[in-house]
Amino acid sequence: MKKFQVPSLCLLVAVVATVALLSGARSVEAACNPMELSPCLGAITSSAPPSTVCCQKLKQQQPCFCEYAKDPRMKPYVESPRAKAVASICRIAVPRC
Repeated sequence: MKKFQVPSLCLLVAVVATVALLSGARSVEAACNPMELSPCLGAITSSAPPSTVCCQKLKQQQPCFCEYAKDPRMKPYVESPRAKAVASICRIAVPRC
């Protein structure tokens, strides 16, 4: 079995790191999962205050809001006055898409 020389190993690590950084933009898309927002359902569909977990999930999913607003199944939830109120309570800006 051939052993890696230090320069070869460093080059391999650098290539892997570069690929990981360049694919980072796609990781946001892959992270969009509306099921992650399930802790917010009660707060969005009623007058219940959002939980800490809900606010954390909203913050994590914030880059996905426009994608969710384009989905006919999600649009009523995303654009509802209550959803905007929950986002406001959580101090999360809702983007204009």
